[in-house]
Amino acid sequence: MRILALDSSGLTASVAAVEDEQILFEYTMNYKKTHSQTLLPMLDEAVSITGMPLESVDAIAVAGGPGSFTGLRIGSATAKGLGLALDKPLIHVPTVDAMAYRMFGFDGLICPVMDARRNQVYTGIYRFKNDFETVKEQMAEDISVVIEMLNDLGERVVFLGDGVPVYRTQIEEKMQGPYVFAPPHMCRQSAAAVGALGLVYAKEGRMENARDHKPDYLRMSQAERERLEREKEQQHDRP
Repeated sequence: MRILALDSSGLTASVAAVEDEQILFEYTMNYKKTHSQTLLPMLDEAVSITGMPLESVDAIAVAGGPGSFTGLRIGSATAKGLGLALDKPLIHVPTVDAMAYRMFGFDGLICPVMDARRNQVYTGIYRFKNDFETVKEQMAEDISVVIEMLNDLGERVVFLGDGVPVYRTQIEEKMQGPYVFAPPHMCRQSAAAVGALGLVYAKEGRMENARDHKPDYLRMSQAERERLEREKEQQHDRP
């Protein structure tokens, strides 16, 4: 089975093709460009270099959130457009699940942390035993609460994600048990990980029609929050 994978949920833009036990290509960028500038050109270049026809893929896996609202919309629109044009199903892969999947074989808890601002992170808690296991499903939560959860579980932890440099001081001050930080080559989003986990989901039948795909934002956008605040103020000002 051949999976085309996209991830534009965070600072990193990444495209990959995964076929059964091998990665056919991966193109990842995290340097001074927006996803609207990079994602499709990266995909075009990768397909051009490899000569792999897009029609040869069986499904399209996309990092479905949480993450950057703009990045998720770009990834979602790209995946839906490809799915509809190629008549291929989509595989919705939660962003933090795919990030955790990169740490395959780690002996302990895996905690991806994406900076959601306002002292919050997008995260989840995972581990590998016989299989990839979800200890706490993806969530938007205060970093202090996440650290309390990990302290209560009392196991060794690896942290990864763009939230690490933002909240590293709090982690170092509040973590009570052993922990490590993932190295740079394992610390960010990867379309290859989205594709690899997408293969697992596909074999479980977890696919959807491109028309039905929606990202998981987990919380309201800043624009939505500001709109609600304005509405509350208007209601308060009414006589």
